[in-house]
Amino acid sequence: MIKNYEKLEDEVLEQIKLFYPEGFASHLIRFTDVNGRLTSALPFETEEKHYLIRMTKTEALEIIDDDDDYDGDGNLIDGIRDEYADKYDDDDDIEAADIDPDELSDEDTSPDDDD
Repeated sequence: MIKNYEKLEDEVLEQIKLFYPEGFASHLIRFTDVNGRLTSALPFETEEKHYLIRMTKTEALEIIDDDDDYDGDGNLIDGIRDEYADKYDDDDDIEAADIDPDELSDEDTSPDDDD
């Protein structure tokens, strides 16, 4: 689903901020839209939906600069981060995978021989 940042629901915006606490600009991807134009967007996934939030790098920087949830360095304020983490702590879809490579067995890292 491709959407503009301003048209997202507050709950989705809060989850995006929690997922990208250091801002959006360095996470933008580029793709060609249905009209053949090169476009940039911020990817974000939940269990129900996959979003591409349309924005340029300049817009990404302006959004963070204008948002009171971020400090002057473009980082999500700790108190806000804690508030959103508490609010969405049951949502596995916004947490990064916590995998220790040392805990993987050889079966987990070996390619399948069945192919």
